[in-house]
Formats: sequence, structure tokens, C-alpha cells
Amino acid sequence: MEIKKATFVVSNSDYRKCPDTGLPEYAFIGRSNVGKSSLINMLTNNKGLAKTSIKPGKTQLINHFLINNEWYLVDLPGYGYARTSKESRAKWQKMITDYMLKREALANVYVLVDSRIPPQQIDIDFINFLGGNGIPLTIVYTKTDKQKQKEIAATVNKMKQVLHETWEELPTILMTSSATKSGRDHLLNHIDEINKQLKNPNSQDDNHT
Repeated sequence: MEIKKATFVVSNSDYRKCPDTGLPEYAFIGRSNVGKSSLINMLTNNKGLAKTSIKPGKTQLINHFLINNEWYLVDLPGYGYARTSKESRAKWQKMITDYMLKREALANVYVLVDSRIPPQQIDIDFINFLGGNGIPLTIVYTKTDKQKQKEIAATVNKMKQVLHETWEELPTILMTSSATKSGRDHLLNHIDEINKQLKNPNSQDDNHT
């Protein structure tokens, strides 16, 4: 898949106010400072599409971007950012939880994880929350250009070991780098395969687990 057009549509704080077009939505979320905005801009070949900032917590709403007039890329607030009020964190958590559990158009959640650090409990808890509620997800490692392949492999294996405690079959895992654009095609093709399956539910797709 190639992204020919990416347009910002709307920001909302309530899933009920999100676009009512019936188009599938692919949500991107992760801990603050995981490189989410950079990844979105890399995927869409638009450096200014998603707001990037040295200061974590820039994204505070549910942001919809229409891609090729066929599907939505949804940029969600990061979780785990401590330098906000407890009230703000609770508000974000409810907004994200409501979107995940009640948004019928949601086709898949891409959970972004920093490849440079060992498994974090907050990531594991969120992945288990999605799995426990039957929400399709894919784990996307970011910043893979910052580490040696051997170090990344060790980190990923640790994550797999932890998840195997609660998962019978692990979610798909993809590797990406916004700096080198590594993994871009794999991620876009993953979305494309899900789109094809949604259009033809009777076909089998091993990538959408």
C-alpha cells in the first residue's frame, strides 16, 4: 500500500463525536515519548501531519486522519506520562478506554513500544487489557535504529516471555524506525491486509490475529 493522501479531519474528546462514515479505523497508541507522532509522519510521508514535540504528552485528544479516502489513522494520547495532573490522566484514561471498548469502527490497535528499553509493566498491562477484551492489536517496536539487532532481539524475546504467561498465541510484532523508514512497508501492508479482510470477511488472513 502507498499513502497518496493524508488529511487531518477532526479532534475529539469523546468517541461518540468521531466521524460517522463507517470507514475502518487504525489506532496508534503507546507510552509518552515512544515516537508515535514521528512514526505517523513517517508512514504518511508528511513531516507536519502529527504534532511532534520534545515534551511528552503533546497529543491530548482523539485525532482522526483520513488516508486515501479509504480508512482512518487515529492518533491517541500517550499513556504513562507523569507530569500531568491526576485529573488529566484519569480523563485521558477514560477517553482511551471508552474509545477502545465502544468504537465499532476500530479495526486494529497498534501498540507502540520503545525497542531500547526492557518490557514495561504499563505496556504489558495495556496489551493484556486489549487482549482480554478481544480488541485486535499489533505490537510495533519503534526506534530500532538506536540499538544493535542483537540487543533488540533480546528485548523482544523478554516481552514474548512475559506475554506467554497470559497469551496462548502472541499478537503480531512489527519493527520500525522513523529515522530510516525501516518497517514502513510492512506496517502499511499489514493495514492493507486487514482492509482486504474487512471487505471480504470470508477470506483467511493470517496477519490479523
